[in-house]
Amino acid sequence: MAYLELKNVSFAYPNGYTAVEHVDMSFELGEAVAIIGQNGAGKTTTVKLMNGLLRPTQGEVLIEGRSTRQDTTAVIARKVGYVFQNPDDQIFQETIYKEIAYGLIKQKMSTDKIHERVQEVAKLCGLENDLQEHPYNLPYSKRKFITIAAIVAMDPKVVILDEPTAGQDRASTELLGEIIDNLAAKNKIVITITHDMEFVVKQFQRVIVMAEKQKRRDASPKEIFWDEELLEFSSLKQPYICQLANLLGYKEVMTVKDLIEVTV
Repeated sequence: MAYLELKNVSFAYPNGYTAVEHVDMSFELGEAVAIIGQNGAGKTTTVKLMNGLLRPTQGEVLIEGRSTRQDTTAVIARKVGYVFQNPDDQIFQETIYKEIAYGLIKQKMSTDKIHERVQEVAKLCGLENDLQEHPYNLPYSKRKFITIAAIVAMDPKVVILDEPTAGQDRASTELLGEIIDNLAAKNKIVITITHDMEFVVKQFQRVIVMAEKQKRRDASPKEIFWDEELLEFSSLKQPYICQLANLLGYKEVMTVKDLIEVTV
């Protein structure tokens, strides 16, 4: 049985706008999965249904076989952590240490354990030298890692990252990849919404495409990015290396190494 499942899930907002229609998805522990699609495709609504911020108007979201309708958002958040696209929507403490420690205090963890855990996730997220800083003394790009650290510290089985590469430089994007790899290696599910197709190709073996409020395909990056009909329907572009290979008449190329191999 999958740890997290969406079964025929639809959601309509109170104003009557339907954002997601008849979505089926399932996720196993240890998976890192990218969800891609244009704005309005239903991506963010879908992941908010996974952690109880929204409740389906049709269908069921199941965590370990239990419907999210049976639990409060607070209970669900212990299993499914959500990192918002804008870190300023989450940060509210006066130091980074307190921001990371807040959820652990609420879990009534001992002071020694809190300190140990904060140091561990701060190192993972590149914040070990900034713990006594006010979060807003750090640039926007680094504040994203504060919110990631705060969620990871609480040790949920599922971590959802909403557009984590937005505004990040190459070094920060590489750090994000290391964090995702670390979490997956610890048997977590990492679900990432992103418009960064290069990051998708480099980081994920499984990609879900959403378009017009529905899931359109769930496959490997190669299957997704060389499905020209799907890309056109979903208004998605190939990663740059795929575009170059396509112009040169080579198919199914995903990396610079692939391109070199087919051209020599």
